[in-house]
This record gives sequence, structure tokens and C-alpha cells, in this order.
Amino acid sequence: MKLDDDIHNYYEKLVLDHIIALGLDQEKDPEYLADLCCISLNLLPPRYIRYEVDMAFYMPQSERFEMSMKVKEAVARACSFLDNQ
Repeated sequence: MKLDDDIHNYYEKLVLDHIIALGLDQEKDPEYLADLCCISLNLLPPRYIRYEVDMAFYMPQSERFEMSMKVKEAVARACSFLDNQ
């Protein structure tokens, strides 16, 4: 049995978007960014989806805001952990 190739964790996109918004993709090396993504995602609950449009269309604004805040906190904690190694 094989899972569909379209299945992914919605938080992956949110974490990457936040890292880009912070400019970390321009400042840090690929190894740091890979560790940052892994640590951040491990701090977040999984949210598996097949299609991005489903999340955009059906998710209430309050839930989007909550997910965004969780991502900001997870990335900040992950940066702190990596920077203090």
C-alpha cells in the first residue's frame, strides 16, 4: 500500500513561509534551515491534508490565526535552541 503523494502536513508550508518572512533563508546555511524545520515541526501538532485549497476555503479565520501563532512560537523556540548550542 502506498499513501497518496499529495498527502502532506499543512504546518510544513506555514513553517517555511514564516522562515522566509523572517529572512532566515537568506541568512542561514541549509543545514541550519533543515534542523530549524525539523525542530519546529516536532513542536507542532500534525495537520495532514491533500489539497491546499481545502484549508484555505474551509478553515475559519480564528483557526488560521491560532496556527500562525503556534508556528511563530515553534520557530522562535527552535531558533533559540539552535543558536544556544
